[in-house]
Amino acid sequence: MASGFAQWGNDLYTGRRSYDIVGKRRLWFLIGAVLVLISAVLLVRPGLNPGIEFRGGSEFRINEIVDPAEQPAIDAVTAVSEEEEARVSRIGSNALRVQTATLTSEEVEEVRTALAEAYDVSTDQVTSSFIGPTWGADVSDKAIRGLLVFLGLVTVVMTLYFRNWRMAAAALIALFHDLVVTVGVYAAVGWEVTPATVIGFLTILGYSLYDTVVVFDKVRENTVGVLDQSKATYAERANLAVNQTLVRSINTSVVALLPVSAILFVGAFILGAGTLRDIALALFVGMAIGTFSSIFLATPFEVALRQGEPKIKEHTARVLRSRTAASEGGEPALAAAARASGQIRPGTHLGTAAQPRRKPSKR
Repeated sequence: MASGFAQWGNDLYTGRRSYDIVGKRRLWFLIGAVLVLISAVLLVRPGLNPGIEFRGGSEFRINEIVDPAEQPAIDAVTAVSEEEEARVSRIGSNALRVQTATLTSEEVEEVRTALAEAYDVSTDQVTSSFIGPTWGADVSDKAIRGLLVFLGLVTVVMTLYFRNWRMAAAALIALFHDLVVTVGVYAAVGWEVTPATVIGFLTILGYSLYDTVVVFDKVRENTVGVLDQSKATYAERANLAVNQTLVRSINTSVVALLPVSAILFVGAFILGAGTLRDIALALFVGMAIGTFSSIFLATPFEVALRQGEPKIKEHTARVLRSRTAASEGGEPALAAAARASGQIRPGTHLGTAAQPRRKPSKR
């Protein structure tokens, strides 16, 4: 199986096997647009669930619980204030975290006593803390600033490195797609958005960009001097680059997703650690969708933008005309395709049928 996968990757790199990813770009654009639309709807309803760090409020932690059921905590908070809605989450196997809106000092003490009685523990095992909403607003503001600065630097660096603003624009579109879809999935799951979640969102941008830059680097390598030849169009050379980096993208993603999925499973189902599962979910979804965008969106977007250039249009028409002329001139279509791909040297004549040459008879 490993040898078959290696042979498949070698065939993709040499061009003996190829998938028309760029040619079917309208399909990938449609899939990407549908994913973004669904994510946008999820952001409206049910919407994101901001954690206490962003909305502010009081937090209680109950330790050393024999039976960490959630309903007693909800009933305890309701008994103190019927208007308050408690958010309860497990921490490990013997602890709970209870979050409420901002409470007065008297209400905090009453809730602590009620929680201690509900779980048959001493009040010393119930800790309380208060988090103001200004802290969360400050984190959100800095995260947005960091995102804008990051996108600005990405645009400048990629434009200078590739000497092509279209690659920078395609990379930004792919990044936007990855971020919106990841946030949409997070809204669908309903987990609280914490500072760890924000860190995960920002991290996936770097990962997605890294994979896209690798593919673009191969596209640039394959398309150097593309206008000076008549064997392949710009889109075909770019599609070859995507195929050549396909195995690498898959391997990199699988290797990265394995530890992240382990952290997600351990954090969510074994340890119950909110920080671990928050960042792991964002990373898992972002890495998976980032692989999709790097392969199926970034390069097809770049090719779609380049197709509008007069030089690229003229060159593409010239290549297609030469192929049509070769086919109409009596050369079989298979031979014309082989000549276009470079498998047959220019100037080599092929008849309509392959006839073995007869050796001259010796008299």
